[in-house]
Amino acid sequence: MTRVPKADHPGGLVLAPETTRDDTGASAVEYGLLVAAIAAVIVIIVFALGGVVQGLFQKTCSGVSSAASVGGNCS
Repeated sequence: MTRVPKADHPGGLVLAPETTRDDTGASAVEYGLLVAAIAAVIVIIVFALGGVVQGLFQKTCSGVSSAASVGGNCS
């Protein structure tokens, strides 16, 4: 509690309740940061595993193409 001047009070000062803090915007910012962090992790994972996934698809395409004997293009 803080003391604030009050003209109509005999002592001149009264105890006033602390004002409440409005932190509703803070949670929105925190959620935004959380979404940005998750997106960054997804991008890093995609770049890290991109070559591996491409190799697996290339191997699968080559296997299907040779088994089908159509001579398709796997590029």
